[in-house]
Amino acid sequence: MLNLLLFCILMVICWPLALAALLLYPLIWLILLPFRLVGIAVGGVFELIAALFALPGRMLRAI
Repeated sequence: MLNLLLFCILMVICWPLALAALLLYPLIWLILLPFRLVGIAVGGVFELIAALFALPGRMLRAI
């Protein structure tokens, strides 16, 4: 809701910039999408490595 309010204020103050932002947002989102996917994959790998290092301690705690 806040984003819509900010967009409306920008539309009143400087409508060409608001229209440019409206048109460029999907393009920028598509350009940044692969970086987001890589970030998710790297985060998953780090969580897997952390779980593998924590596994011996969990096994000892279970005994």
